[in-house]
Amino acid sequence: MNRHTRTATALVSVLLLAAAAAGCSEDASGGSGTSGTGTELRNSGRQADAPAAPSKSPAATVSARKGTYGEWLVDDKGMTLYVFDKDTKNTSHCTGTCAKAWPPLLESAAPTAGKGIKSSLLKTAPRSDGKKQVTYNGHPLYRFDEDQKPGDTEGQAVDAFGAKWYVISTEGKKITTEPTGNTDGGY
Repeated sequence: MNRHTRTATALVSVLLLAAAAAGCSEDASGGSGTSGTGTELRNSGRQADAPAAPSKSPAATVSARKGTYGEWLVDDKGMTLYVFDKDTKNTSHCTGTCAKAWPPLLESAAPTAGKGIKSSLLKTAPRSDGKKQVTYNGHPLYRFDEDQKPGDTEGQAVDAFGAKWYVISTEGKKITTEPTGNTDGGY
């Protein structure tokens, strides 16, 4: 082989290696550096990765917690769930500012019944904005923004947005026991 052929072969090899390395690294936008057609991958004999399926978050899980109020409902993070006296069966009357202070437990799929929960009582109901809110025995469920850690019950018996808020039992009934101490958490 003459000198020019060896030089050209070496140069082509270096360029191919550089192109392959560039195709495997991420570009500045976080992309893969390959074209959308995958032609380079097909021609190189490598298989292109299949596009990732959209990730599905697990369905909301409602479980039971034991403590000050007996057994009451909590979400998958252990945060207390509440019911609003102003709500009617499967209908939320907490929107706007109310829903910011008392975020509804939303779920697009069927919620999951955790330990101590009757799955027959756990459903969803449409909200006025079209989202689905988790219900238990027909009661729309909410968290309270002042609860800071799992098991907090700062919202128990708070009178806010025109009615009282209560934790809900595993039997699907509001627990009306008043907390001891200062309950000055209303809005």
